[in-house]
Formats: sequence, C-alpha cells, structure tokens
Amino acid sequence: MSLADPAIPPTARAILVGVDFGLPHFDSELQELGLLAQTAGLTPVARLTCKRKAPDAALFVGSGKADEIKWLAEQHGAQEILFDQSLSPAQQRNLERHIGLPVNERTLLILEIFAQRARSHEGKLQVELARMQYVSTRLVRRWSHLERQRGGIGTRGGPGETQIELDRRMISEAIKRIRERLEKVKRQRRTQRRQRARRDSFSISLVGYTNAGKSTLFNALVKARAYAADQLFATLDTTTRQLYLGEAGRSVSLSDTVGFIRDLPHGLIDAFQATLQEAVDADLLLHVVDASNPGFPEQMAEVQRVLREIGADGVPQVLVFNKVDALPSEQRPLQQVDHFDVDGISVPRVFVSARSGEGLSQLRTLLATRAQTAMPGQLAPDYPDESDEGSA
Repeated sequence: MSLADPAIPPTARAILVGVDFGLPHFDSELQELGLLAQTAGLTPVARLTCKRKAPDAALFVGSGKADEIKWLAEQHGAQEILFDQSLSPAQQRNLERHIGLPVNERTLLILEIFAQRARSHEGKLQVELARMQYVSTRLVRRWSHLERQRGGIGTRGGPGETQIELDRRMISEAIKRIRERLEKVKRQRRTQRRQRARRDSFSISLVGYTNAGKSTLFNALVKARAYAADQLFATLDTTTRQLYLGEAGRSVSLSDTVGFIRDLPHGLIDAFQATLQEAVDADLLLHVVDASNPGFPEQMAEVQRVLREIGADGVPQVLVFNKVDALPSEQRPLQQVDHFDVDGISVPRVFVSARSGEGLSQLRTLLATRAQTAMPGQLAPDYPDESDEGSA
C-alpha cells in the first residue's frame, strides 16, 4: 500500500538522495537539496543518505541502496529521484532502469531553476548555453530513437551517422550560435562599463551565497524594487543603479549579481561570465553573508572559490553580515563594525539587517570612505537611476 499523501500532487513528489564520501561539509540533512527541489516546484517526500568510500561504477550507490530507493519511492508515490552529487551519464541511465523512475542530480535542478528565473535576453541565453553544454554530455543512447541510420538511397549503402552523432552536431552548432550572441551582449556591457568609467563612477558589486539577502540589501540601499524573496536564486539578471553617498558627496554604481551555491555547475559559471564580469571589473565587492546561517563559513568559502575562478579574488572586499535581526540575543554582535579574516587578509565587516535597516548608516559611511579614498578630489554628479537588466 502506498503511503503517499493525496494532498501532494503526484507529479511533484521527489526522493532526495545524498552520499557521504568522507568529504568536508557533507549536508547530512540534505537541506540545500530540499530547498533547490522546492524552488524548482517539487515536493520532497523522503530523504535518504548513505556512506561509501567511492561511487559504485554502475549504480553510484550500489544495488542494495538502489533497491532501497526504489522501495522508498513506491511507498511515497514518488515520481522522481534527486541526487545531491553529480552522476555520470551511464550511472544515471542505469539507475533509471533499475528504479523505473527519472533520476536527476542537483546540476540539472539548478539549471531548471535558472531557466525558470531568467528574465533578460542575456540571462535566457546564458541558461540555454549551460543547458546545451549539460545535455551534450548526456547523449549516451538514453532514448529509444537513438538508433543507427543507414546512409545512401534505398535500404542498401553503408552506415550513415548515428542519431547520437546528429544530435551532438546540432547541439554543437546551437552552442556556437549562442556563444556568438552572448559575445555581442558582452560587447554591449563593456561599452556600458566604459561609459560609467568615463563618468568617474566608483563601481560596487554585491556578491554572496544565494539567499544571503543581496537583493533586499540592494533595494534598501538604492530604494529600488528589484525582485527579492526568501528563496534560492531569486535574482539572476544583473541590475545596476546609482547610489548617492552624502558623506562622499558623490554617486557610486551599485550592481546586484547572481548568487553562488555549492557545486555551482562549471557550465553555468562559464555561461554567466558576462554577468559575473560586473564583479571582476568592480572597484569594490560587498560580500553579503547570511549571519543567521550556522553554515556561513562554508558558504563564504564557496563564494571565495568562485571569485578566484572568475578572476575577481583580487578585488577589495567589505563583508556585510546580513540578517542580524534573526540572531538570538546572545549571538548579537557587540560592535556594528569590525574586521574579519578572509583567506589570511583582514577585511572590514559590517553587521546589518537589510530588512529592518539596522547598520545601513554604518555601511554607507564605510562605502563613502572607500569611494573617497579610491578617487580623491573627484566628485561625480548625481546621475539618475539606471538599470542593466539585459541589454540586448
């Protein structure tokens, strides 16, 4: 008898699976995978974790655990299996045959969320490029129509291209076309950045782990209405506005960028180079951290890793420990502003609540000091708001 709750739509049910290989920061509760599933519109109905020294070559988790996953799916009426780790195409195919259900991984889940959230022309191009790159690695005779076609006229003649080869060639051509269109968008963004540079605009980019509160902070600082929500990847498209700092007597350029996450697919990092270039070219990074999350050190480390990967690790940083209003009273900071060690470097840190406004005046003062120090004696006019939400 199925234990499925009829209140949950059958197509939304998912079993979450994680394997502990002894690596640091294993998410034993699969909390982040669960949030990703919910953000993508799925409902986790059961979670299963196990320990292994190494992945099973055929079924990743081994036949015994694969049987357990199949039984669990039957009991809960699940329609999909989600793994927290990356699967090889062969492992994915073997698991689907063994369990009898679609099997996917967090990479595809992230791609699905990005596809749902992308709004600008550039964002949609970037997601499509990453999706094509992902699909190109999955063409391993997974579908029944991937059979060898015969070449020539009639039934005779030598073997022609396999359907896999045709698909791979079409995907390769599609990737090339998308890259060309993205390069055009990059050129447009470079022109916009040069225009800001000519106006002596000091540029600041918000970076941080997804759901750290970047967009809420962005809205609080520039009084904008950029989309912000308590969910993963609420913002994908870079938005740039002018922020006037009275203490400095000048305006600075403030950009809100896509959030990072553990195991962010390399294809997405490559595809979002145009968006992340805002961080690379910034004069200052505001690294927003969710102070209320117990795992914030690991999240900070992941952000630093991605910054190194895109070449932005040399840009000066200010740490913004957000959501202090969610901290218990005994964990509240004694000082609003102090310093924190990041990769052996002492970095200024400000405790704020973007929601309540606590600490924002201290943050503005710190930003004004940085802007004055970087460009002494140069005052930029107070420009009207501008938005870079996809420029093609």
